[in-house]
Amino acid sequence: MISIKSSYDMFVKIFFVFFFFYKKKKGTLFFNTTQIIQSKHFKLLKVYQGHKGYVRRARFSPNGDKIVSASWDKTIGIWDRVSGRRIMTLEGHTDYVDDVQFSPDGNTIVSCSWDKTIRLWDVKSGQEMKKFEGHSNHVKAAQFSPDGLTIASASHDKTIRLWDVGSGCEIKRFEGHSFWVNDVKFSANGLLLLSSSYDKTIAIWDVQSGKRLKELIGHSDFVQRVQFSPNGLLIVSCSTDKTIRIWDAASGAELKKIGGHSDRTTDVAFFPDGQTIISCSDDRTIRVWDMNSTKEIQKLEAHSEWVSGVDVLSNGDLILSSSYDNTICLWG
Repeated sequence: MISIKSSYDMFVKIFFVFFFFYKKKKGTLFFNTTQIIQSKHFKLLKVYQGHKGYVRRARFSPNGDKIVSASWDKTIGIWDRVSGRRIMTLEGHTDYVDDVQFSPDGNTIVSCSWDKTIRLWDVKSGQEMKKFEGHSNHVKAAQFSPDGLTIASASHDKTIRLWDVGSGCEIKRFEGHSFWVNDVKFSANGLLLLSSSYDKTIAIWDVQSGKRLKELIGHSDFVQRVQFSPNGLLIVSCSTDKTIRIWDAASGAELKKIGGHSDRTTDVAFFPDGQTIISCSDDRTIRVWDMNSTKEIQKLEAHSEWVSGVDVLSNGDLILSSSYDNTICLWG
């Protein structure tokens, strides 16, 4: 009988090779990707203003024409990317809103809040469609599965939960972290979940069984955000220890440590090329990194307070940043 762990290792090592060529040479990672992002020089294009509280997260819609934002003014904003106009304000949460995301088809928004709820919203009407209740503490992150049928949430109640979008019911609960869970992300195929915690660890979970497959240990302080690389072979994480780390998804081994921020690193993400990383920090900067060399490519400065989140457009041409200065910045 093949164990879940061995099946997972085999899946990561073999399946993705059909799509991406991967090898190690002298400590450097090489991919056969064609998209060259690192030569681009990002500049500030637009500032979106209107929130009356800290903006915790801002994300592009799937087609890039809209932006959605989560704020500690307890509202969610929907913005026209090109004009900068706020199209709609979604109200319903009774406490700080920490995370927000468009569904894969762009028709729905998921949000989560310190009011312990996750909510679904209709993009066209702005109406609240559904409220998911069950967490016993702040809900810090929520994400649609790639097929849009389920939602994963991370909470300060130390759990990750999986919800059915149609019924609003809790499907599965993932337990194992010993402190608050800060973030949760699906793998591109929806079979795995990735979580980060104030217990200083990162966990990889099997969605079907609910079992923890790997525990990644190395950060010396709270782990803020995590993400799989586009090909699923690597993981990137950031921490209040001011570092960004790259991990091998199959073995759980730490491959690289990137330093440069002078304060807590609050968010991190891969560009679609899989070899460029973006991060933000309480040092009020956004930084673009070459993953292979770990060198800083560019430092972006415009925010007057802590930068809380970053997002990259699906083609890598545009960047969003959110901040405690109550604004969202668009870079391109």
